Amino acid sequence: MGDLPLSHLKVLDLSRVRAGPTCVKFFGDFGADVIKIERTDGEGDPMGDNRLSSDYVNAQRNKRGITLDLKTPEGVEVLKRLVKDADILVENFRPDVKFRLGIDYESMAAVNERLIYTSISAFGESGPYRTRPGFDLIAQGMGGLMWLTGYQDRGPLRVGISPADLCAGIFAAMGTFVALQERERSGKGQWVQSSLLASQIMMLDYQAMSWLMDKRIPLQRGNDHPQIVPTGVYEASDGYFTLSTVGNDSYLRLCKAIGAPELGADPRFVDAPTRERNRDEMNHLINRATQKKTAVEWVEILNEAGVPAGPIYKLDEMFDDPQVKETGIVQPLDHPDLGTVEILGQPIGLSRTPAQFLRPPPRLGEHTDEVLTEAGFEAREIASLRDRGVI
Repeated sequence: MGDLPLSHLKVLDLSRVRAGPTCVKFFGDFGADVIKIERTDGEGDPMGDNRLSSDYVNAQRNKRGITLDLKTPEGVEVLKRLVKDADILVENFRPDVKFRLGIDYESMAAVNERLIYTSISAFGESGPYRTRPGFDLIAQGMGGLMWLTGYQDRGPLRVGISPADLCAGIFAAMGTFVALQERERSGKGQWVQSSLLASQIMMLDYQAMSWLMDKRIPLQRGNDHPQIVPTGVYEASDGYFTLSTVGNDSYLRLCKAIGAPELGADPRFVDAPTRERNRDEMNHLINRATQKKTAVEWVEILNEAGVPAGPIYKLDEMFDDPQVKETGIVQPLDHPDLGTVEILGQPIGLSRTPAQFLRPPPRLGEHTDEVLTEAGFEAREIASLRDRGVI
């Protein structure tokens, strides 16, 4: 990985589950030496229960792995020796845990003032809920997303992925890159923090601003956009497709393309405010027109007319789409037990130094001796640590 853009960085990964590995993937995929530190018994991470699962393989690629008992003073001392020449440490313990173990930012910065210490928590490092356990679903509900998702007569609805986990990891990586850039000037590291709750709220974007500035609580709109009408899911003769319009010109092109030009002159739909007020009647009439052709036909017709439209894919159909293939988002990875498997790559393209996927997830403790030897431990020290159950 020496030619990759982050090959000069060493990352200590104490994170578990999804948010932390999402953060760390950005570093490992672009060449950083990522050392995954796990408990000696391999417990503590539900994703680690099956190291051959698709989820684990995708989350834990491009890492070396060691085991370390951080509940022992000897284990903490080993970590501190590793921290001496590390650039980044990523953890997502509950905020009180790292202080109880003595591996908090101040303790690690005393060993290496250049260390970027990145923490991902459920609710933040301070406040009344800081010690609560929290997962993505809790953040979706508490962060306002579930009351914006679904239909008004069916109650709140969970989004089909883990957006709070994923966004917290992405924002943590962004914050870490900012801290690394600042370190170039100051020579000092700092404590980077992100949380599932704050990340989820940030992703509400214009919906959150509806309340903050306009004091308007957005409603659940199902597949409709809250303000841009018509935008949503529409019926074809064989299923469904999406379309979106912006402005009157786009709406008039839609009406002409679906063979219903009269909808463009209908006084109920002549401008954005009237379309928003009468969206149910308008959507009914659009659906009546679009039920006459297949989804594939409508996607072609509408795009040709300058109206954005697209299919609604199941995952097998999505990955078979030629444009999805062109993105390169799917990459091969050689795994010692599974053979060559396909994993999700990076959505970031670099013209000279793109991401590479060279290491499969490590077996439990696979690189412990190797990493400790590089850190200056002698063979007798390593043997002693193993005899005492520290590694």
